[in-house]
Parts: sequence; C-alpha cells; structure tokens
Amino acid sequence: MYDSRPDTHEHIGQVRGLVLGVVGNLVDRAHRHDASKLVSPEVVIFDRVTKRLREITYGSSEYKKALADMGPGLEHHYRANDHHPEHFEEGIKAMSLLQLTEMLCDWIAATRRHENGDIRISIEANAERFGYGEEIKRLLHNSVDAILALEQA
Repeated sequence: MYDSRPDTHEHIGQVRGLVLGVVGNLVDRAHRHDASKLVSPEVVIFDRVTKRLREITYGSSEYKKALADMGPGLEHHYRANDHHPEHFEEGIKAMSLLQLTEMLCDWIAATRRHENGDIRISIEANAERFGYGEEIKRLLHNSVDAILALEQA
C-alpha cells in the first residue's frame, strides 16, 4: 500500500525552503530600504523637500510639482531602488511580488507622513498613475488588510 507521507514531507520541505527564501529576501529589503536617501545626491534633495511633502495632498498638482523639483535626486532614487515602479521601463508590470510587497509597505509608511494620508486612496490614485487595473488594486487592498493585521498582532 502506498504511503503518501514521504512525498508530502518532501513537498512541505520544498515549500518551506522557498518561503524561507522569500522571507530572507524581504528581510534584506527591509534592512536596505531607501538607504540611498541617506547619501548624496539624494540626501540634499530630500532634506529640502521631505518636510514640504508632509503638508501637500498626495497626487495634487502641488505634489507633482514638488516631485518635479526633486529632479536628479529623485531620478537617482528610482534607479537605485527597485521597489518603485519608476525603476522599470515597463513600470509596475515588470515588478515581482517581492518588490510589490516592499512598495506597498513603503506606501503605507508614506501615507502616515501626510496629515491627510490614506493608503486606500493612494492605491486608487496610483492605479491611474502606474497603469494597473482592478486585480492589482484588489491584491493591494487585500495585502494592506493582511499587513495591518500583522502590525496589530
């Protein structure tokens, strides 16, 4: 008689190894997140603009002007950090779930900097900005629920 347990144990071990690889990547991302903002050319730009961004509504024309004013510093930031859709020629369509996870955590934290920040509004606004549809919006909203639940645990 066939005993499926050895095959199941092997499968569990493979999944465990893959998930731990994902966890390791996310840990690395957490430790390296936005480190480029701490050195030139970015730090000079972020010193000048970050405080101003807190008072601006995300996505507004004033916000877009502030981003444009960041010029080369922001361009360098996007080139150095693959959790930004701007890092890729194809934008969000070229990103992995690992990169999307870091991006979403970044968006959650960024909304907390703004007096009127709201991650759910940002997800909706960014659908137009980055060209993603209903499936990705739902994935991001569902992930926000899961991430915030982990934070409360």
